[in-house]
Amino acid sequence: MDLTHFDDKGNAWMVDVSQKEYTDRIAIAEGFISINDRIYERIVEGTMKKGDVLSVAQLAAIMGAKQTSHLIPLCHPLMLTKVEVQCSLVEVETSKAVKIRATVKTTGQTGVEMEALTAVQIGLLTVYDMCKAIDKSMVIGPTYLVEKDGGKSGHFVRPLE
Repeated sequence: MDLTHFDDKGNAWMVDVSQKEYTDRIAIAEGFISINDRIYERIVEGTMKKGDVLSVAQLAAIMGAKQTSHLIPLCHPLMLTKVEVQCSLVEVETSKAVKIRATVKTTGQTGVEMEALTAVQIGLLTVYDMCKAIDKSMVIGPTYLVEKDGGKSGHFVRPLE
């Protein structure tokens, strides 16, 4: 498979999508940030000094999706038709985490995978920022594409592990 973001001399370029058809596109991404028991309890109680962590992370994620082309050099600016973000506290095996899941839609000539992934990452970084006074050892990850549909490459669903 050719790398589409490089010309035949290896120079970076933004892919020309002008000849591609407009199709409905969707991407879903999710990611996690590990948190300790104290942070978990403070989020549940709503006693974090900087405010409601999950609500602020949700808004940050939506804003991040909208700014993707400003952050990722070769991404096209897109007219997003939907950005939905869910932030939740989860327990994974013996640890606790915040899980962020973003769904992004558009009708256009290129996909929204980067917007969904950016939304998740910006949301996770916001959680880190709001909770770092309690614990600086939080770990962000994994973050991954769950599903995408639309365009030439069609439907993708991340295989279960």
